[in-house]
Amino acid sequence: MPDGNGREDEPHRTVRNVVLVVLDTARAKSVDTKPMPTLTGLAEAGTAFESAFATAPWTLPSHASLFTGTYPSEHGTHGGHTYLNADLRTLPEAFADAGFETIGVSNNTWITEEFGFDRGFDDLRKGWQYIQSDADMGAVVRGENLREKLVAMRNRLFDGNPLVNTANVLYSEFAQPSGDDGAARATDWIADWLDGRDGDRPFFLFCNFIEPHVEYDPPREHAERFLPDGASYEDATAIRQDPRAYDCEEYDLSDREFAMLRGLYRAELAYVDHQLGQLRTALEDAGEWEDTLFVVCGDHGEHIGEHGFFGHQYNLYDTVLNVPLVFCGGPFADGERRHDLVQLLDLPATLLETAGVDDPALREQWSSRSLHPNSSDDAREAVFAEYVAPQPSIERLEARFGEIPDRVRTFDRRLRAVRTSEYKYVCGDDGFERLHHLQAEPLEHTDSSDDDTERARTLRRRLEERFDPFEAASGSDDGASADVEIRAGTKDRLAELGYL
Repeated sequence: MPDGNGREDEPHRTVRNVVLVVLDTARAKSVDTKPMPTLTGLAEAGTAFESAFATAPWTLPSHASLFTGTYPSEHGTHGGHTYLNADLRTLPEAFADAGFETIGVSNNTWITEEFGFDRGFDDLRKGWQYIQSDADMGAVVRGENLREKLVAMRNRLFDGNPLVNTANVLYSEFAQPSGDDGAARATDWIADWLDGRDGDRPFFLFCNFIEPHVEYDPPREHAERFLPDGASYEDATAIRQDPRAYDCEEYDLSDREFAMLRGLYRAELAYVDHQLGQLRTALEDAGEWEDTLFVVCGDHGEHIGEHGFFGHQYNLYDTVLNVPLVFCGGPFADGERRHDLVQLLDLPATLLETAGVDDPALREQWSSRSLHPNSSDDAREAVFAEYVAPQPSIERLEARFGEIPDRVRTFDRRLRAVRTSEYKYVCGDDGFERLHHLQAEPLEHTDSSDDDTERARTLRRRLEERFDPFEAASGSDDGASADVEIRAGTKDRLAELGYL
């Protein structure tokens, strides 16, 4: 008989392998057929979720949510506490304990063992390293200006083999192929791994492609397709791309310059879409495609001039929360477009159910709900997001820029958001609040909290039902366990960059 979605009941179809690809900084509003024909094809063959939302607007807390099925204030990983709590169960651990080979390829320096993301992986490779090494010079890559990079280089050069460290820094800073931030090397490595692996075990493969992240420097042939009329590649790539300096009014960008930056951004999406196609081809050549659940998502979005922002910090607008999410394979194979509200933290429940894996420890901690077509989990009436601590901190901005604008000082606050299909409410621990009637005004330009105080109050209560009130949370700097152990080397590295 038909289920609640009008489908005929059928036994759960499981898959042998699971591949999870994160397109770092991919926002839903810029994903369409022109830049991303591969992803469009996957959606047409599988299932696209049009209303998918991150739990946080930047990499570290968002990945922690999709690895653990928990919200930022639950997993405690954010700008004020940058290490994933060792007591939390992770998705790779669940697959590993179920007998899967677990492989990760990260092109984002936050997603490494330095911040607790290696647990459960048989191998977690660093895309910015020319020579794979336990000594990670990712602090150099993360440095937001030359001074920070030089300080990190000086303090970490002799952490391990200095020749290997120097080679890795030179590669990541100067020698990576033009227009590529690791995606091509990652795809080639995965193809070689698939070709040479023992096929007896199923596998879980995680890959982060970082190309859509600042700086946008796509290959010329991709960029020229998306630049505004009359704009040259040289003009576009000469624009300064420094979101924190822009926030602090060290320089300004015109509407024309933002239009060119948006063109470069869409070209980055086009380039990474090509790599998605290469990854699919590698799975097909290895004979694994038909037995694989292939999932693609953004971890958060990006502002490129919208709401006066550049980058993805200090706010919770949909521009940085609404992300692409596509499933292809197994039960997700009917070209459906779903509009129900879903979160990235729903991935653990969905992936495990689709692969036929039950992990009680992960299930006990999560707020995850399975998106499997035949799942018994209730649909969400609302989705939530949090910004637990500014990143970089206001103190770090002051250290770099000296006096900073009053507008930037207001960013030193916690933010929470609740979004239904009709309304969105955002509030801060400093009294900040905004209410948006999304059906009437989807771009979130007009604050109606003063005109509809009862609805704002109702949604604020809904936030306090989901999380502790701000007042209760203020006694803890990060919401994480005080027992979290961070390696001494990691502490040094974070302190050098102003995170501790």
